[in-house]
Amino acid sequence: MRILIASHTYIVDLNCAKFRALAGLEPDVDVTIVAPKRWNPGGVQSQLIETQPWQAGSFRVEPVANFSQNNQGLMCFGADLIQLLRQFRPQIIQVEQGAKALAYAQTITLNRILGLRAKNLFFTWWNLPYELKFPVSLLEAYNLRHTDGIVAGNQDGADILRQRGYAGEIRVMPQLGVDETLFRPQPQPDLAAKLGIQPEDFVVGFVGRFVEEKGLLTLIKALEQLGNRPWKCLLLGRGLLQQQVMKESEASGIGDRLIWVESVPHDRVPRYINLMNTLVLPSETTYRFKTLTSVGWKEQFGHVLIEAMACQVPVIGSDSGEIPHVIGATGLIFPEGKANILADCLQKLMEQPEFRHDLAKRGYDRVMTHYTNRALAEQLLNFYKSLMD
Repeated sequence: MRILIASHTYIVDLNCAKFRALAGLEPDVDVTIVAPKRWNPGGVQSQLIETQPWQAGSFRVEPVANFSQNNQGLMCFGADLIQLLRQFRPQIIQVEQGAKALAYAQTITLNRILGLRAKNLFFTWWNLPYELKFPVSLLEAYNLRHTDGIVAGNQDGADILRQRGYAGEIRVMPQLGVDETLFRPQPQPDLAAKLGIQPEDFVVGFVGRFVEEKGLLTLIKALEQLGNRPWKCLLLGRGLLQQQVMKESEASGIGDRLIWVESVPHDRVPRYINLMNTLVLPSETTYRFKTLTSVGWKEQFGHVLIEAMACQVPVIGSDSGEIPHVIGATGLIFPEGKANILADCLQKLMEQPEFRHDLAKRGYDRVMTHYTNRALAEQLLNFYKSLMD
């Protein structure tokens, strides 16, 4: 099976792990990644990234000239894509830029003009209802009409596409898996000592952006209710909310229990997760309207959850967006914004070590079955085969 994937996501080699695994599943599977030749992820202030071609067996990355170097929806490819399609003649074409992407309309059209007869698929993270105006409404209608299958990063995204009239096949799975060789149980006594964590401390962890929608202020309010039990809170990340969180924690008398760690390289994150007795993702939805009239947000997945679960760290998450679907029955869920219920969850894990260890084991098993790069690759290949039948 010849599979072509197009996305700006794969300008980063680390993000290609799932498709490298896919290329190695069966001898006749060939995967070509089309990535924009130049991409500027942070706009004017960031550094332009130039994608380099590379190949490993039946997997390769091909940089292709692109128009728009920062906008996913407006990005499309140059004429060198035509030659690549003619040479590779894919049977699956998957564009990971969403339902309204110009690049997806471009590959659909080239697929028809070149007579490739490939199956057209796209990936989307979008999980909020929306309305479209002309001509974008026509673009989406064209794309959906010629779509053979969709990979949605979350259940809300799949439901929204159904509401917009798509009746074809949809699979729900994240874009990126977890590297179980990196994220694994591994004691960190030296790092714990360096950070002032004592063996008796119950460590509550958070990894992510310090922004309002991640629910950090709710976490602080929950921690205030834990009393004098021996606990610490390890906060890994950075963001605009940091000063407010510091102020709130100092005012409530728990400032000395918070451990602040600036963002670290991805390969060092597992060291910090392994210090935690639980990881909390208290995300809070900021979008509450029936139609898209303002900017909003809802948790699209929560990748840090599966990283913690792979380290056998039990997780607690709010019910925002995809979080309950990711955790399933292997962790604790609380209503977003409800600090008192989050505090109850924390106390339950503190007071019941056997229950905590059971959740850790169940979370680990769930990740190994559903969320490693190989597991996702197998799900994806089965989906492609079902479309080819």
